[in-house]
Amino acid sequence: MSRSPMVVRTVPALRRAVEALRSRKAAVALVPTMGALHDGHMSLVRLAKRRSQKVVVSIFVNPTQFAPTEDFGSYPRTWKADLAKLTAEKVDLVWNPDVKAMYPDGFATRIVPEGPATAGLEDRFRPHFFGGVATVVGKLFTQVRPDVAIFGEKDFQQLRVVTQMAADLDLGVKVIGSRTVRERDGLAMSSRNVYLSAEERQTAPTLHRAMKESAKRLKAGEDFEAAMAAGRELITAAGFALDYFEARHAGTLAPIASIKDGPVRILVAAKLGTTRLIDNIGV
Repeated sequence: MSRSPMVVRTVPALRRAVEALRSRKAAVALVPTMGALHDGHMSLVRLAKRRSQKVVVSIFVNPTQFAPTEDFGSYPRTWKADLAKLTAEKVDLVWNPDVKAMYPDGFATRIVPEGPATAGLEDRFRPHFFGGVATVVGKLFTQVRPDVAIFGEKDFQQLRVVTQMAADLDLGVKVIGSRTVRERDGLAMSSRNVYLSAEERQTAPTLHRAMKESAKRLKAGEDFEAAMAAGRELITAAGFALDYFEARHAGTLAPIASIKDGPVRILVAAKLGTTRLIDNIGV
């Protein structure tokens, strides 16, 4: 039976634990999460194990990246199941602070990212989001001081924002993106998938099908706008309320007019009922 990872909940305890992990100059990887762990998260942990000798997983539902109208209070919290999964993967350390530990009384500093954080994708619909993400990830990087940090590609704009921040602020962390893990029908794994009704769950893979259809048309040389319009039509016809369905430069997230402007990433966000889903694929 696997031994449970050490769990720490204060910054001083975290520092002591990480220092112990670094004995014999072991490389440390960080996998930041908000819990409600699924196979997608476990793929990040496995990649972390391949890229380092010691693995730290943080579990913190970060209030600063939720708007007042969003699901902070109802976001799935599954601590016992999460710890069991991390134990099975032989994770070394779990950093599980509460809000007071992360944002003590008098906390008054924020990171305000630009560049990929202002690309007109998620930021157009959730203007608060990347400031909250950058601030909490900046704190996680300075708390744990990992050699590498693993993020999923499903949150592609977030991956670009965090990568830029780590480079701009000389944080000494190599940010690595991990491929999106999907259900058999193509739906990207997400903690929020539990919100979908049975009928909505049947419809949700349309996002992936639409991206693949538009990518196929683009690669075949079809008119750029027509190829993207075909994907949007598939999504709205399935009953989604579409926020965006865009082909962007995969590095900068800048708008493009042709796949010759690439590398290209197709990114989508749409609501199905009350559940907002995001996804992306490379072209």
